Amino acid sequence: MSRLLTYLFGRLPIGWLQLSHNKARLVAAVSGVSFATLLVFMQLGIMGALNSSTVAPYGLLNADIVISSEEGNTLTDAGEIARARMFQALGVPGVADATPFYIGNLPFMLDDGSTASLLSFGFDVSQPEFVSPSIAASFGRLTIENTVILDRDTRGMPTSVIDTLMAGGRYEFEANGNTLVAVGTMNVGGGFLADGMLAMSDQTFLRSFPARTSSAPNHILLNVDDGVSVDTVVERLRDALPSANVKVLAADASAQADLDFMSSERPTGIIFGFGVFMGILVGLVIVYQVLSTDVADHLGEYATFKAMGYGQPFFLGIVFEEAIVLAVFGFIPGLIVSIGLYAGLRAVTGLPVEMDASRAILVFLGTLTACTISGAIATRRLAAADPADLF
Repeated sequence: MSRLLTYLFGRLPIGWLQLSHNKARLVAAVSGVSFATLLVFMQLGIMGALNSSTVAPYGLLNADIVISSEEGNTLTDAGEIARARMFQALGVPGVADATPFYIGNLPFMLDDGSTASLLSFGFDVSQPEFVSPSIAASFGRLTIENTVILDRDTRGMPTSVIDTLMAGGRYEFEANGNTLVAVGTMNVGGGFLADGMLAMSDQTFLRSFPARTSSAPNHILLNVDDGVSVDTVVERLRDALPSANVKVLAADASAQADLDFMSSERPTGIIFGFGVFMGILVGLVIVYQVLSTDVADHLGEYATFKAMGYGQPFFLGIVFEEAIVLAVFGFIPGLIVSIGLYAGLRAVTGLPVEMDASRAILVFLGTLTACTISGAIATRRLAAADPADLF
């Protein structure tokens, strides 16, 4: 290691030699940085799963514009809107077609007696152009009463059921006093609001949710004419529906608004964001304590260098060297353990907790920055001291 660092730094690796001289302190410091890195990784992983599950339903849609009630917060946490708004929207230039979209949370009992919930979507099956290709192939089968497309990643769903559906079979189950028959599968996954998802016709939806009416969907989905700007049509719709208590957003803007709401206004998003901050703070404190202690233990040596004419940049270089070593040595085990915990969390909860290169690079850069800042703070006493006072 000393030879490698000598080659990289072009000088004797004083910082590494100081750290490695006290093995117990080095192990404690690396463990502390690893813990802080792990904490940040886990918070970011859960926050990423929250964001992924928030926008996952948009993957089932093929719409340009979403009209929603002002009372709603996200696509799945929505109020109801008068279906009459759909006919008003169809009169706006540039709107090619429109369809109502219904959403509800449907509880049901699994074969083992446990209870799960399915986020259910009701579509007008005569308009398959509003759904993604992933379910469009099975969409025609939903014209039969009480048929549904089941999320094959539903938490707790027996693998035998999914295998049967994947092989072209059917699965019959009771939900909310109604008998439903799954005739196909889709791949969406569970989230924080439900264990899985269902796609069905609007008529099946209304039978499954008897308190709902066809005149009050949760959203109106729109597609625009070819060659017409979506943003232009959005502005026209806002002008045409100024007092209708609705919000009109392009589909991608609606998804971004959902993410913003979940991360900044929902308690879960705020808690996970605060957890990331706490992880960074823990790392800063641990590295600062290690480096400041190391500086204090070697004040005599630093005083000698300072009396010989070495300036503050030299001392910063040594402490930054130590900070970089701690950052690298602490990041690697934190990353490895995080990957294992991600896999375990994904297997147990079904949440889309995934490690990607961008997250790993971001956390590494954050770890490096935090350690460097701690190192700069740790040298403040040395910078202000007179060599004679240090002996």
